[in-house]
Amino acid sequence: MIDPSAPRFSAAVARSGQAQLSALSSAIPAMIAQLGGHPPTGTWDYEANRLRFGHRPGAGISAIYRMPAGTGFNELGLSTEKLPAAQPAATRVLPSAGMKSTSISSGLAGIDVQIPGDEQDPSGSVVRVSGWIHPHDPKLPALAMATDRTRVLEVWGHAELLTGLRMMAYRPLRRAVIEATFTTLGPLKIVRKIFLKVGHPTAIAALARRHRLMEASDIPSPALIEPSHRGIIALEAGSGVSLSESIRQHAGTDLDPQDFISCLDALPETVMELPRRPAWSDSLRRYQGAATLTLPHREREIELLVSKIEVHLQRSERGELVPTHGDFYDANILLRNGRITSLLDLDSLGPGYRVDDLGCLLGHLAILPSLGEKNRAATGTMERFGSVFETAVDPRSLWARAAAVALTLIAGSRNLGADIWEDVAEERLKTVRKLLWRADACA
Repeated sequence: MIDPSAPRFSAAVARSGQAQLSALSSAIPAMIAQLGGHPPTGTWDYEANRLRFGHRPGAGISAIYRMPAGTGFNELGLSTEKLPAAQPAATRVLPSAGMKSTSISSGLAGIDVQIPGDEQDPSGSVVRVSGWIHPHDPKLPALAMATDRTRVLEVWGHAELLTGLRMMAYRPLRRAVIEATFTTLGPLKIVRKIFLKVGHPTAIAALARRHRLMEASDIPSPALIEPSHRGIIALEAGSGVSLSESIRQHAGTDLDPQDFISCLDALPETVMELPRRPAWSDSLRRYQGAATLTLPHREREIELLVSKIEVHLQRSERGELVPTHGDFYDANILLRNGRITSLLDLDSLGPGYRVDDLGCLLGHLAILPSLGEKNRAATGTMERFGSVFETAVDPRSLWARAAAVALTLIAGSRNLGADIWEDVAEERLKTVRKLLWRADACA
């Protein structure tokens, strides 16, 4: 099933994406001033100081930027997604080093950015950019609380010290994961870690339901921690190390691919009562736009690869609807001594197709080497896993969906740092080609 609402990629879509990307950094100085800060007077490379980047194809582009000293705040969030009209919720007075006190807004600002025209679009365009001071994310109202050391200690500490509060993952306007580390006061230092997942309140309520379903199953997953707050779910830390870390430690030699199939087989039947969510391959055309924005000089090749993947998806067997994890990949699978000890990130748990879960895992294993030489053993692990997975599902469908997943990960390379992300994106594109060749061989 290809998402019918996904916009067909075109030159107009490509120009729109490029215009939005240009508008973000162009809007920063005026956005800082509108939010009550002091725009930098010297040279400050905004692109080199971009901390987070998210492209939601069809909706817009969002990013978080580090601000220089003297701005009045540390980080600025920007997005081209449609957000409510600017509504400064409150202001607070902050002393800024070497400057007078300044009034800082914790609300939302908006600026229209004029993008110059070109040969294809001589008139240019106007892009609306919304901005906020991190962590006052306009769609994640609980993020400010989850990153406030005093509040976190007050709510989830048990007469302990809060010795660490770290942002593990953050997609602006979508979701965030914060790791909180507590340590006992006594002579015997006991360390306890919990994870705070922040999202839209309705999504967090749905996630809590998924965790309760899994608590009644034989598959280990992080337990819920009370109290809960609107927009925040607190979870115990899972036991073990991630699959990717396990591969780095043991080259994957201690792993049995059949265990991963058996884990999915053990998902409770009650999962079928949950709403079904699209698999990554269902939104292929949306991610084509994100990949092309990342590697614009590869536009024609990406278009050809996506078209070939679609042919394989349409001409192969997907199987029957079954309980699925929905985001079954290395970071969400913890192990100890080669055995699965915990499944993380249950946000997409629901009815789906086994081939999509297995293809998701292969696609992620395939791109791991793009993150450095230490992950080289993941290639052999992927080959071994793939040979077993091919016996459980349609091989052509399996490799085509793995290729689709790898393509969705091209845009994510922008989060890896200004000095390496382009090389990583190119490596991931090569991986898409290789996985597609595997599907070709099965056709």
